[in-house]
Amino acid sequence: MDGTRAGDPGLFGPRSVTWQLHADPMMWVAGVRALYFQALHPRAVRGVIQNSDFRKEAVGRLMRTENFVGTTTYGTTDAAEKAGARVRKIHRMLSAVDPDTGERYGVDEPELLLWVHCAEIDSYLHILRRSGYPITDAHADRYIREHLVSARLVGLDPDAVPANQAEMRAYFEKVRPELAVGADAREVDDFLRRPPTHPLLVPAREVLWRRVAQLAYASLPPYAHELYGRAAAEPATVTRQLRATGTLLRRIPARLRWQLPPKHVLRAMSRLGPGSRPAPYKLGG
Repeated sequence: MDGTRAGDPGLFGPRSVTWQLHADPMMWVAGVRALYFQALHPRAVRGVIQNSDFRKEAVGRLMRTENFVGTTTYGTTDAAEKAGARVRKIHRMLSAVDPDTGERYGVDEPELLLWVHCAEIDSYLHILRRSGYPITDAHADRYIREHLVSARLVGLDPDAVPANQAEMRAYFEKVRPELAVGADAREVDDFLRRPPTHPLLVPAREVLWRRVAQLAYASLPPYAHELYGRAAAEPATVTRQLRATGTLLRRIPARLRWQLPPKHVLRAMSRLGPGSRPAPYKLGG
């Protein structure tokens, strides 16, 4: 017996790569990298900026994304499917206008959903792997393939989504000519570098948030730095910083980290038993 009780394992389950990776504290850095990366697509970031007050809602957006990822990873099948249905419903109601052409388009265009999906999955995988999480190429391919489920939840046809590292690299190479940094991406960059906060919290922002944002930005591919027009540290330096940060955060007891709301991991362990506890050694071969 492995300590796992009978129960609904959800869409991924305790034996998946996703189940292990998404419990890692470096997912927060990965989430910020995803925002930087996603903002490089002018049509995608325009949909965000035109449908929200990004400077006031950016933290809420991060939290909603974290809750969606936590629910779809560790929640029941029903909870995950309902979370996906809510996202699809919201996206169907939103549109944006191209200021140059006057074209109005839906934010749920497959091209835009695909960009957001790939930038997110790439960021999660990139940050965890580069920060020292023991992910092999086989694990990486499994992880990307597992997230064809996530693609379906947001409204994509899984058959049109990259299913391994090679396909993901080919996708980014194909879409790269469409990427640019305009006013909308600048707004995202400015917020992530200097998010508004209470004056008493400015020191904490400078010490904690700035490190997260700098690491997230520095971990982007070189062409992203060129588009943003800001240099980053040498790749080897960034890797050392990511590994040091990962080592530090992983020393915090997992049970303590998982106590933070909304406690997705702890609820999953309560439902499925202690054998469902996420851990790197459970990745397998």
